[in-house]
Amino acid sequence: MSPALLMFLVFIAVTLWITYWAARRSSGASAFFAANRQISGWQNGVAVAGDYMSAASFLGIAGIIAFQGYDGFMYSVGWLVAYLTVLLIVAEPLRNAGKYTMADVLAYRLSPRPVRAMAALSTLTVSTFYMIAQMVGAGALVALLLKETGISYEAAVIGVGILMITYVVFGGMLATTWVQIIKAILLMTGTVLLSVLVLAHFDFSLGKFFHAIAHVTYHENGVPVTKDFLQPGLRFTPPYGALDLISLGLALIFGTAGLPHILIRFYTVPDAKTARISVVWAMALIGSFYIMTTFLGFGAATIVGRDVIAVNGGTNMSAPLLAQALGGDIFFAFVAAIAFATILAVVAGLTISASTSFAHDFYTNVIHHGRARRAGEEVWVARVTAFVVGAVSILIAILLGPTANVAFLVALAFAVAASANLPVIVLSLFWRRFNTSGAVAGLGTGLVASIALILVSPSIMTDDPLFPLENPGIVSIPLGFLGAVLGALLRQEPTAEARFAELLVRANTGLGAERAVGH
Repeated sequence: MSPALLMFLVFIAVTLWITYWAARRSSGASAFFAANRQISGWQNGVAVAGDYMSAASFLGIAGIIAFQGYDGFMYSVGWLVAYLTVLLIVAEPLRNAGKYTMADVLAYRLSPRPVRAMAALSTLTVSTFYMIAQMVGAGALVALLLKETGISYEAAVIGVGILMITYVVFGGMLATTWVQIIKAILLMTGTVLLSVLVLAHFDFSLGKFFHAIAHVTYHENGVPVTKDFLQPGLRFTPPYGALDLISLGLALIFGTAGLPHILIRFYTVPDAKTARISVVWAMALIGSFYIMTTFLGFGAATIVGRDVIAVNGGTNMSAPLLAQALGGDIFFAFVAAIAFATILAVVAGLTISASTSFAHDFYTNVIHHGRARRAGEEVWVARVTAFVVGAVSILIAILLGPTANVAFLVALAFAVAASANLPVIVLSLFWRRFNTSGAVAGLGTGLVASIALILVSPSIMTDDPLFPLENPGIVSIPLGFLGAVLGALLRQEPTAEARFAELLVRANTGLGAERAVGH
């Protein structure tokens, strides 16, 4: 048995045991959706980091840096800075004013049915985009690592999908949280070790390291070229390069505060203070990790080489191949198992956010007007939804194939979240005049604008794209805000204005929050 397969099986065994343990404690909606709000600050912070540091970060960003140098590193900057938005704007109000999903906050002072319906649609869209990226990375990684066993890309995607469905369906939020905690610890351990090995390769001299980065040699169209990877311009090239970078930054910075699988994590803690503590923990871990992606990406470019990476799985395999070059097959297997753990933890978080939104927002509150027909029905619907979401993600990941860069796919999910979710969350919390028509218009405009611009961008239309930028954020985010503002101004809603003061007090002080989130 290969070391990679053995480590994979060990991790799967541990996480399945966690799922069994959690399943015995996950009775009732509060346990399934929010782990009974008993997760501590450090635990939730590590879990948030585990949820956030996805395959796009570990595999995709390392690959973009390895192939496009400084421009690839700008992805890391955007992902890190994004958490300031979460800390300063959404973490505390969301915990105080909601129950299980972001739509709880919107529905507090707006008409619940239309708002929840649109919020559920947006959540499912963002979660699906994000999940497909993880599944693509999982399939490519597992198929490459276990190729001697004959496992294909398709079989690997299906296997990962079955595991993520198992975690969510049987273990709920408690199992998902602990899978994410273990994954975050493993990921930080592996990233630190790999960064140290990269520095050791250059005799712990940053001067030697950056000299090598400034002279990276590879082949372009069969011709050897040497380029300075410390200079911008390898990815974001004229005439639209600067705008594309700004657009990407806006999507990352504002999109994080609208990601459903991140937002639901703040419902697992007992109070708003713990929510703030968890964000600080998450920022410390996430900041450290993204600093170290520099060593992963540039290390792969200088030690392994772009040419070798290109013929051994492409950009997504940069970090595992670097581990193999520096630490041999055992370390390669360890890093690959970490990447596998990363994918499983994130897809579990995405699956539970999508299934929670559909069951709680759409099924219970839209279709059945907030009244489940029988005890446990909401949880049952969430479990069925997890199966459906998992199946759709598996199918699309198989159709896309193993070559799609996972960081790019996730950046698109951020664009949708920033354009549809964030404007409505911010205006609902901070603008008295905001109302139901504004929320529906904002969610709809942001969703349609971001997806439409993606479809006519160079990412999809490779020949003569109608929209010149890869990421639509610079256009779709203002359109999302504009749609929300104009929608709110078109009609008045006295009840929404009347309840604003109550929401403002509750969101900032937590007064009455426990009553709002109780059964």
